[in-house]
Amino acid sequence: MHSFTEENYIKAIYKLSDGRDGVNTNAIADALDTKAASVTDMLRKLSAKGLVDYVKYKGVSLTEAGERVALSVIRKHRLWEVFLVDKLKFNWDEVHEVAEELEHISSELLTKRLDEFLGHPQFDPHGDPIPSENGELKVKPQKLLAEMEVQDNGIVVGVNDSQPLFLQYLDKMGIFLGAKIKVLDKIPYDSSLEINIENKKNLVVSSEVARNIFLSA
Repeated sequence: MHSFTEENYIKAIYKLSDGRDGVNTNAIADALDTKAASVTDMLRKLSAKGLVDYVKYKGVSLTEAGERVALSVIRKHRLWEVFLVDKLKFNWDEVHEVAEELEHISSELLTKRLDEFLGHPQFDPHGDPIPSENGELKVKPQKLLAEMEVQDNGIVVGVNDSQPLFLQYLDKMGIFLGAKIKVLDKIPYDSSLEINIENKKNLVVSSEVARNIFLSA
């Protein structure tokens, strides 16, 4: 059993690590909107529990036990997002905060039954992979829209930004998971893109938007 706060720290370290050897305390403090001194105190506690390897001034990384905790929390979060969208008809921009609370329910049986009830989904409503019960992740081959060339096409398989305002913007533009997109032109001045969606409408998206949409590679 781990506390709400401990799980949030572990999940934050997992997401910030992204292949790096160590995550510094300031990055964790920024991600969790807290003070660096509070982060240091928590890292000592997590280190004593064998969940992180922490060396002062050199950063922190998860141990195997810590990584298992992180993947378990992420698994529950993403399964609850699927449930909220598919079964309770939430919009994809409404589910993150609710799932942030539900992810801390500790019952393994509930998580197992939820997974079975949903038909063992592999991806959440934002296209992120759901860890299996054993902590395995199935990653889709994908490429950012910003990296596509003129006449390239693909299917929207995920987003890099799951903030409500961004998702609401995509809804307004008619961009959704599974949408077919073709790049019609790249504007050199500001790297914005003219795209076609579902062979129905053309529109121009900024380079910032294009850096936050993943297409099938």
